[in-house]
Amino acid sequence: MNFTELMQTRYTTKAYDPAQKVSEADIETLKEILRLSPSSINSQPWKFIFVSDETWKNKLSEHSRHNKEKVLRASHIVLFCRVDTVSHFTEKMADYIPQTAIDYYNAHVRPLPESEILAWLTHQLYIPLGIFLAACADLGIDSTAMEGIDKRAYTDLLGEKGYEVVFAVAVGYHSDEDFNQLHLIPKRRKSREEVIGER
Repeated sequence: MNFTELMQTRYTTKAYDPAQKVSEADIETLKEILRLSPSSINSQPWKFIFVSDETWKNKLSEHSRHNKEKVLRASHIVLFCRVDTVSHFTEKMADYIPQTAIDYYNAHVRPLPESEILAWLTHQLYIPLGIFLAACADLGIDSTAMEGIDKRAYTDLLGEKGYEVVFAVAVGYHSDEDFNQLHLIPKRRKSREEVIGER
């Protein structure tokens, strides 16, 4: 299946089969794909936490709003976390960011208000998200990106020093009860003319 076909068949899963678990080999592949993801100036302001333990999934589910059943029934929940402060980022960046990129950051990003810098760091997480969703599809794994969670409660529960949860992704295999399957609800996208322009 080529990449276009993959995107035609991928959809957001709404109901998971709790009996089907993603293999450890596929989880290791997904971990490495996230590790290799690109970011602006190689900033990598992130940490990715894979949750499969049922006790932890139960804890997270209580703060997952309309995503509770997905958290409980999916094979794994992957938490996408961002450094919690600008100072945390700047203290660590010399360990892995080349000097030319640090110079760019100091000249063009560092002078911004802290809220804008944190927003810029948050935006980096959406790059690996896109790659991750496509990688899941390529491996035949269903997925659901979830911003509809209580991020503060997730962060507090996790207690991961220096990081806060921005969003989560459920991964696993859909159940027969999944009402969002493409044979039940066809993919709806705007026409090419509406979304693609040329100059």
